[in-house]
Amino acid sequence: MGGEGGGDSGDSVIHFVFVHGASHGAWCWYKLTTLLDAAGFKSTTVDLTGAGINLTDSNTVFDPDHYNFPLFSLLSDLPPHHKVILVGHSMGGGSVTAALCKFPDKISMAVYLAAYMVQPGSASSTHNSPMHLGEEDIWEYIYGEGVNETPTGVIMKEQFIRHRYYSQSPLEDVTLASKLLRPAPVRAFLGFDKLSANPAAEKIPRVCIKTAKDNQFSMLRQDRMVENWPPSQVYVLEESDHSPFFSVPTTLFIYLLRAISFLQS
Repeated sequence: MGGEGGGDSGDSVIHFVFVHGASHGAWCWYKLTTLLDAAGFKSTTVDLTGAGINLTDSNTVFDPDHYNFPLFSLLSDLPPHHKVILVGHSMGGGSVTAALCKFPDKISMAVYLAAYMVQPGSASSTHNSPMHLGEEDIWEYIYGEGVNETPTGVIMKEQFIRHRYYSQSPLEDVTLASKLLRPAPVRAFLGFDKLSANPAAEKIPRVCIKTAKDNQFSMLRQDRMVENWPPSQVYVLEESDHSPFFSVPTTLFIYLLRAISFLQS
């Protein structure tokens, strides 16, 4: 689990919880959480199972609940009546939706940031996700159970990382990220399409923040997700690549404040 800051756990403090995408970890939010903490908000980042500094081998993570366990544990341990703003990036959107279904009483708003936003019970295809594995040869697969079995892990090939993830981001962030990315658990992601419909999850306000210069999750696919499960608010980061926490952290900070202003009005 990553760092926390900016106030106590009382209900008067707005509390953001950030969920990373495939191959990333709690480390990717460092610019944004610095801004939020300095502004007096509370922020918590989490390493999902096999990501960041979580020591689990991602090739042993086959189930979405196993992958999401650190997030679920965090939410279950929140004090009574304490709610969070849950923010998920890229494939972290699947984790956010799973959390909406399991802990609707702990979440006041869900924010999908260039993220996989699929309605529970819709049985949508992962071909619409930001990590569509069939599009071209940009992925390196790990076959932990043999080459004739479904891959257990996947990571983007090094030569594609800058263009796909960080085309508008500072070079020093690209350099750091390239050393920290870890293989993602393919089989756990396949389970994101199998979430059952949940009326309580549908009542929680959702925000979609799109990324206009995204070479990994095209605007067409982002628009399709908005059309299929319309959120209450939609924003566009016009100058952002797939990783706005690096490329436009200040603008992202401002958009998050706009989004939560609707909860306070």
